[in-house]
Amino acid sequence: MSTDADAIVLSEVLPTLDGKAAIGRITLNSPKTLNALNLEIILLVQEILHRFERDPRIAAVFIDGSGDKAFCAGGDVKSIRQRILDMRERGQSPVPLARVFFENEYKMDYAIHRYPKPVIVWGDGIIMGGGIGIAAGASHRIVTETTTLAMPEITIGLYPDVGASYFLPRMPGRVGLFLGMTAGRMKAADALYVNLADHFVPRANKQKLLQSLQAASF
Repeated sequence: MSTDADAIVLSEVLPTLDGKAAIGRITLNSPKTLNALNLEIILLVQEILHRFERDPRIAAVFIDGSGDKAFCAGGDVKSIRQRILDMRERGQSPVPLARVFFENEYKMDYAIHRYPKPVIVWGDGIIMGGGIGIAAGASHRIVTETTTLAMPEITIGLYPDVGASYFLPRMPGRVGLFLGMTAGRMKAADALYVNLADHFVPRANKQKLLQSLQAASF
């Protein structure tokens, strides 16, 4: 169990009431950056997912974010930009850094998409870019009255990534093209309509949901 308040990713095992199984919980814990993804966070999430996958006690995985503003606002563009500037000052190419970052982010998203156990994402607050990459591949995607989703990559000159070439074309009509080209924002009802979410649960019921999962028989 990782419950250090300063850790950027928290993990814990929540036992079920019958004692026969458990829920693995992963919490993105960088509320000051709206739980934006850097390489360290991505690698930690990958490691915890692999650990939970191998653990026969774990029946399902629950992923959420710290704070009341965001599940995950995407990639931590500010810190990545600063690292690139520092590398250029030292005469180093930022290409290897970019390759490692994106390769591991996409591996994490693919692992969630192909995960052999149920993955429940609590999509409260802001979910953008890399946050949608985590949520889109989950088996159970929950939105709340505070959810705001977008693929804002186009605003910094990047194509919609993190699996967007898979889920955008599968949206009804030409909504996927519109979202990819405009960085348009969606709310909970929109996410349900375009199949980026499966269930709506009020924010206040989060703890009840976790308790219900622990009371379920797996």
